[in-house]
Amino acid sequence: MIAFAVSALFLLCFGVGVLRDRRRFGNAVYLGLAVTFLGIGLLSAVDDLPHGLTETVLVLLLLVLCLGPVVLAGLLCANGVEMVRKEGRRPANLLSLLAGLGIFGVLGLTAVAVLLRSRVLGIVSVTLLLVLGYVSFLFLCFVGYAFLYGRMRLRRDAGFVVVLGSGLIGGRRVPPLLASRLDRGREVYERLAARGGDGPPLLVTSGGQGPDEELPESHAMAAYLVERGFPEDRIIREDRSRTTEENLLFSKELMEAERPDAGCVVVTNNFHAFRAALMARKAGVDGQVVGSPTAAYYWPSATLREFAAVFLEYRAVNLTVCAVLVGIGCLGLLVTR
Repeated sequence: MIAFAVSALFLLCFGVGVLRDRRRFGNAVYLGLAVTFLGIGLLSAVDDLPHGLTETVLVLLLLVLCLGPVVLAGLLCANGVEMVRKEGRRPANLLSLLAGLGIFGVLGLTAVAVLLRSRVLGIVSVTLLLVLGYVSFLFLCFVGYAFLYGRMRLRRDAGFVVVLGSGLIGGRRVPPLLASRLDRGREVYERLAARGGDGPPLLVTSGGQGPDEELPESHAMAAYLVERGFPEDRIIREDRSRTTEENLLFSKELMEAERPDAGCVVVTNNFHAFRAALMARKAGVDGQVVGSPTAAYYWPSATLREFAAVFLEYRAVNLTVCAVLVGIGCLGLLVTR
């Protein structure tokens, strides 16, 4: 009963957090803790199941715990190979492959420690498993809440739709990834316009000119929309930004100059939506972030990249926890000598 009570408490914290501001990573952690303690409560109730069913549940759980990491590592490695084949060998495209190999490495070290009955290797492997467990818990919190956040309804009308840039092909053409954002932005614009209110919103295309681009991204984005029948007089071009943070800050300046205090909807790709929401909150942008579809093969690596950025955003807490876990392992090594 204690586990269920703790789960209910964290679920209450999650609900309050969402009502206060959906764009908080703390909401993801509260949800993860609520689900974790719910699972502990359900697991403790297994003994009350009919004879035979208890053993079945425990065997299935053991199979998941043993085979789950292996299957996950294999899928990550396969995705990493596909990313390299389709997107090239840039460091960002190697994340899923490296994550998969890392999991295999930790599992292999654990197996060697058990086979050799080495206390030193055992302590090292347990320490790595604890660090991996902590990071994995945060990752699952991130993915789970990002999934929920991307499916939350728009709470109210907005005066602006802001589409974030993502680079051009050949210096002037909109790539499929950016086209997906623009199509989603137009869909949101039409939905908001259909609600009436204070009139149709304005659509902000946000993106400056990179060193290898012939024109600002925002201009290419606007041209993409106009060529497909979007009214040009409803578009505002933000052409100074170089990063997502600048996208949000410079778009905020334009929106405040045009319609002070009007809210907005920010559009990016689905893997980027939750992190963009965290940045929008930090930048003081009054708006919700929605995501557009992304190719299935691209999603795992991109999501890992987004999580790594959020993990480092809260580096003071996260690195401290990891350091404490490693310190405990080092202390264990000293005790064994």
